[in-house]
Amino acid sequence: MNIIILGPPGAGKGTQAQRIEAGKGLKQLSTGDMLRAAAAAGSPVGLKAKDIMARGELVPDDIVVGIISERVEDEDCAGGFILDGFPRNVRQAEALDVMLDDKGLQLDAVLELQIDDSILIDRIEKRAAETEGGPRADDNAEALKKRLDVYHAQTAPLIEYYAAKGKLRSVDGMAEMDEVSRQIMEVLNG
Repeated sequence: MNIIILGPPGAGKGTQAQRIEAGKGLKQLSTGDMLRAAAAAGSPVGLKAKDIMARGELVPDDIVVGIISERVEDEDCAGGFILDGFPRNVRQAEALDVMLDDKGLQLDAVLELQIDDSILIDRIEKRAAETEGGPRADDNAEALKKRLDVYHAQTAPLIEYYAAKGKLRSVDGMAEMDEVSRQIMEVLNG
């Protein structure tokens, strides 16, 4: 089973991906982790990414897709994978579709964590107030609002893209964490 988790920043995608990984035996793939690992491993595409990251630039889509392409061939992905943080826009989704098709793979589901922006802002303000030693620099309402704007402009169109392909499954991301996990498992087992 190969899935994508979509949702705005702060919706709990990483937490839910870890729970799916534990419950379904799928491998969670984080784009940032994969880029760093490919660079450290010295693969040709990893070395390209390393040079780009060293210059402080964003890694182009074709290199990211190349790294994902290499990573999904690893043995720990044989039972399936969860993409968390990729794709971020329709162009990346199209490139991912081509890569998966070339490998004879497909997406089984795209899970959308539906959540209101106002709830996310409340969560981040609460978390920032409770963080010992102060919050991270990007862990505040103003930074989140900017990230939400980018999400709505670039990533939210993926909802329609995957709905048109019949892959989209939405769950109530505003429910308690365990309830969100239950809904996800129900969707994946259904």
